[in-house]
Amino acid sequence: MNNKKILAFYLPQFHAIPENDEWWGKGFTEWRNTKKAEPLFPGHVQPRIPLNENYYNLLNSETQIWQSELAQKYGVYGFCYYHYWFTGKLLLEKPMENMLKDSRITIPFCISWANESWARTWDGNDKEYLIHQNYGGEEDWEAHLQYLLPFFRDKRYIRIDGKPLFLLYTACNIERCEEMVDYWQKRMREEGFEGIYILETLNAIQKDHVLGNSEGDVVFEPIYTRCHEVKKNDLFSKIKRYLNYHYGVGKVSRLNTKDIYRLIEERKYPAQRKTYIGTFPDWDNTARKGNRGIVFTNSSPDLFKKHLEKLFHRSDIEKYIFINAWNEWGEGAYLEPDQHYGYRYLESIARVNSENKNS
Repeated sequence: MNNKKILAFYLPQFHAIPENDEWWGKGFTEWRNTKKAEPLFPGHVQPRIPLNENYYNLLNSETQIWQSELAQKYGVYGFCYYHYWFTGKLLLEKPMENMLKDSRITIPFCISWANESWARTWDGNDKEYLIHQNYGGEEDWEAHLQYLLPFFRDKRYIRIDGKPLFLLYTACNIERCEEMVDYWQKRMREEGFEGIYILETLNAIQKDHVLGNSEGDVVFEPIYTRCHEVKKNDLFSKIKRYLNYHYGVGKVSRLNTKDIYRLIEERKYPAQRKTYIGTFPDWDNTARKGNRGIVFTNSSPDLFKKHLEKLFHRSDIEKYIFINAWNEWGEGAYLEPDQHYGYRYLESIARVNSENKNS
């Protein structure tokens, strides 16, 4: 039996915060982007509508309980929460903090430090920064660790080899990153842990691991495959993508989900490096970017199930499979039920889990 476990990335941007009110308008949440989306070609499914128009607020504890119960019912083992730390400044922290305090939210979890600066990329102004990501030294490392320790100590927190699992989204951008990891390892042992299990995220910015003291890698999909493995040699296509991205002209770019799945399924990983594979149910970020976005075509729960079955049967990858995402509605990457497919993506996970347990 190949005992794989599904971890789904979890976006907390479904409640208002003062910073987003200032940057994007009063009451902004990800639902605003989701609701305003429009179909850009025949057959384009937009806007994406949650089942029963469940435009939830993550500050409502009943919502997080519902998500926890729903995910576990259909075989999602845990959530990987995005965490935003800017040398002591926190953003969108309340859902994770509320989860920590509420024992009724029983799903296991881990944390990904999404250590990127925030810019106005959604409206095409990539160079107008809203908040910069800066990195301090030991004082900031200690403050950050002190914030994280209550989460690491929680009985729901996912551990590997006795160490809390912690992802770095762009380790390549963190100044003195190896020193920081060594410092955390030492301090975690002083706090009574075996250490900390650091994984580097491979994505559009970071193609390969950069640390000598991390435990392995998470491949963030479909971003990694789209940016590093999809052929981009055709000059006309390059010009079209450039014009769409920077000026929003022409037709929206499209890729075939089948092609991306095949590249993920066939990729070889180094035996000497632990690799935690990633995948996705669907992708369409036109709710955020309009014509500058990218739509993956031919996505479906049936195709997703066949793809997931192939990943479950690979023996050369680690047992956790990271899915992007539980609730990235603005990017069309979500497992939560919607008006178009209902619960079918979650049912695909349940069937794959069941089939592998019985094999």
